[in-house]
Amino acid sequence: MSDQELLSLEKFSTPFGAEVELLEVRFEGDVNLLRVRIRQGSRFTDLELDPVTARRWADAMTAWAGEPA
Repeated sequence: MSDQELLSLEKFSTPFGAEVELLEVRFEGDVNLLRVRIRQGSRFTDLELDPVTARRWADAMTAWAGEPA
């Protein structure tokens, strides 16, 4: 799985200066993942999530933020 296409979905800054970018990663063979990229200064972390895991994370964050799902 080396050929991939990236599509930026959202990009925003956090209150403490980190930058978050959400990207759709499309691999050969119709495999799509959500990449969460967090940049803090010169450091960055990439986390790739399948749709089921992304939904669980979104639901947990929505519950924590106190908004209806």
